Amino acid sequence: MMETDTIKKTLPVLKMSCGACATSAQKILSRQEGVTSASVNFATETAQIEFDPKKTDTSKLKAALQGAGYDLEIEEGEASSERLENLHEENYKTLKKKVTGAIALCIPLVIIGMTPALMHMEYSNWVMWLLSTPVVLYFGKDFFIRAYKQAKNRSFNMDTLVSLSAGTAYIYSVFNTLFPQFWHARGLHPDVYFEAAAVVIAFVMLGKLLEEKAKGNTSSSIKKLIGLQPKTVVIIGADGNQSEIPIAQVQIGDIVLVKPGEKIAVDGKVIQGTSFVDESMITGEPIASEKKADDKVFAGTINQKGSFQFRAEKVGGSTLLAQIIQMVQEAQGSKAPMQKLVDKIAGIFVPIVIGIAILCFVVWMVAGGDNAFTHALLSFVTVLVIACPCALGLATPTAIMVGIGKGAENGILIKDAESLETIQKVDTVILDKTGTITEGKPQIVDIKWNVEPTEALKNVLFSIEKSSEHPLADAVSAYFSKDARYLNNIQIESITGQGIMGTHEGSKYYIGNLKLISNANVSLDASTKEWIDKRLQEANTIILFSNEHEVLSTIAIADKIKQTSIEAIDQLQKAGIEVYMLTGDNEQTARSIARQANIGHYQAGLLPADKTNFIKQMQAKGKIVAMVGDGINDSAALAQANVGIAMGQGSDIAIDTAKMTIISNDLTKIPQAIKLSKQTNRTIRENLFWAFIYNLIAIPIAAGVLYPFTGFLLNPMIAGAAMALSSVSVVSNSIILKYKSL
Repeated sequence: MMETDTIKKTLPVLKMSCGACATSAQKILSRQEGVTSASVNFATETAQIEFDPKKTDTSKLKAALQGAGYDLEIEEGEASSERLENLHEENYKTLKKKVTGAIALCIPLVIIGMTPALMHMEYSNWVMWLLSTPVVLYFGKDFFIRAYKQAKNRSFNMDTLVSLSAGTAYIYSVFNTLFPQFWHARGLHPDVYFEAAAVVIAFVMLGKLLEEKAKGNTSSSIKKLIGLQPKTVVIIGADGNQSEIPIAQVQIGDIVLVKPGEKIAVDGKVIQGTSFVDESMITGEPIASEKKADDKVFAGTINQKGSFQFRAEKVGGSTLLAQIIQMVQEAQGSKAPMQKLVDKIAGIFVPIVIGIAILCFVVWMVAGGDNAFTHALLSFVTVLVIACPCALGLATPTAIMVGIGKGAENGILIKDAESLETIQKVDTVILDKTGTITEGKPQIVDIKWNVEPTEALKNVLFSIEKSSEHPLADAVSAYFSKDARYLNNIQIESITGQGIMGTHEGSKYYIGNLKLISNANVSLDASTKEWIDKRLQEANTIILFSNEHEVLSTIAIADKIKQTSIEAIDQLQKAGIEVYMLTGDNEQTARSIARQANIGHYQAGLLPADKTNFIKQMQAKGKIVAMVGDGINDSAALAQANVGIAMGQGSDIAIDTAKMTIISNDLTKIPQAIKLSKQTNRTIRENLFWAFIYNLIAIPIAAGVLYPFTGFLLNPMIAGAAMALSSVSVVSNSIILKYKSL
């Protein structure tokens, strides 16, 4: 009997409301027959499932999750991705409307409930009942539904506490409104807590909305990577005729035509024509790569000014771009589910509070004397109301939203709470070279003139380079654009692999490398040779400008280091953080940049997969890694790192994949982000401390621990006020964070 191979799938999980939901969904999937392993990630809202297709299928797994109140998206493809994106957008809009409606009703409700003159009006209870009912039973119904489904699976989360505290306060208030004589007969006033029930729902929903707003849309980076592939390609048949076909139909061996400005569809080898191709997404090198016969080209890279034909060698999922997409998906989904601290607390806190409330009821029923039931019911309700999760529920999101806002004001865009929490723990920072440490584009760094740099010579140099297709020519023409004018009467001849020759008024001029000058029988003097050797040691690219007799000028071009990069690297190293540089550029350039930036550890000539693997190796050693990059080639590494940081002027895909973006391209913002993370986490800990102290003191008082000694039994109305005060203290502490300096 043959062994059945297992299938691995990454599928979206829907209807999760907190980190505890991810744990619950993971347990449910893991328990299903035929499932070898399951990992549910709350941050990316996906499940990585390995299962035996002979024992189960995705439909059965979907049904199992639906029974617990979750859902599994089992359809795959572009249409499914679009539908999911639309669903998330619709869910966010719906939640926003609910929060707006709930707050609008809570404002008059709180005013009535907290103003003695209004509270004791004849119909105040009925008005408050009318205002609170939509909040509790309509806007907040999902809390009760989820709590019920959690209870069926023998698990608790914040939904359980919200539904119990709000539900009990609401039912108790309805009873007191309908049957006030029950309490009057026992010499007590029938207080109502409609405002407490509604505010619990509104506050927790507001926290959920803020959390959703802060959560990054990880799927958009995948979508943009896929968007790098053209939809159709032009194929040249055996008869020489051209035909346009969908990219999915391209076969290995097909001859593909690439026109100027087009994206390359699949991996292959050039068979005819020459051009320059922007491969920065693969190599990270700022200068476009020259392509001629037998050179390799890769899917997603961009052809520049030339036209060529290539033979397809890798198609579909085998292309380098497809592998980058897969790496990004795996890196985003491989992290452990993000367990919010509040949800971890709730797992212990909720059953304890319920247990205390029930215990109070039982103790009062046994030892309460004549008013046993009255005191039992009051203490039961008071414990649940005073243990309201508002302070706990607001402790994290309020601090995080203030922290994220403060980051934005300082040019640091932070996508989610997890990265804001994690960056303070970072002990290893990995920097891409091009566009991260350096400016990201070739510029003239020095010029040596062997003759008087007249306006006429500058005009010739500018005009020839302006007419050239070589990417380095752009750096030269940009440098001279203000000091020179374009000459129309120059004849241009490109010399492949060497440079360009221009003829003006009967004189020939050469611009290119040493080989071009040598072939033109123009010699170099000793001082020029010395100058070139020095610049080559600094990994500069050298261009020579000559006439038929002598070298007129020597130009050094390089990708300059940003001054702020040197400052940031120094700050990080002084803070005890190891700094590495990983680049796809050549060894000589990497060594020069590392020396100038004082980076002791670097690696050159790396492909995207090499960067990702390096980060995995660091993480396997227990390192907490931040990756900083700006290119498509960095996207998988940004996703794999504990914290991915993109440069604001980099590619959209890098920005989407990363969890933080530095708008100004200034690396000194990284030490600031670490300080902000420490401040925010300190605020969260303070908030949770005050929320716990409040519960530690308030719950025993609400339970009636003082009654045997003082005869004091806490009124649920005072409990509601105390609950509100605890929330105000938490929010106020979070606001203080805004005024701390970075």
